Amino acid sequence: MPHLLLHHKVQNFDTWKITYDEHATARKAAGFTELHLMRALSDRNDVVILFHLEDLAKARVFAGSDDLKRTMQRSGVIGNVELLELD
Repeated sequence: MPHLLLHHKVQNFDTWKITYDEHATARKAAGFTELHLMRALSDRNDVVILFHLEDLAKARVFAGSDDLKRTMQRSGVIGNVELLELD
């Protein structure tokens, strides 16, 4: 059962969360199921999300898509995005 752990910082969590929620349909279509969305205690704009993936190959296509890149930019993601594929 594949999982994906995503870690990134955002300019403003509340603003980011609106766009993140609006993009839920695209994530669902790509086979992503959110298991946990967490924020660092020391920096509330530091976000970690754990997803269950239906299909790792399909998830990789979505993770590299222009749609996701544009959505992340529009939502205020800053700096590097860390992705860790887990079994």
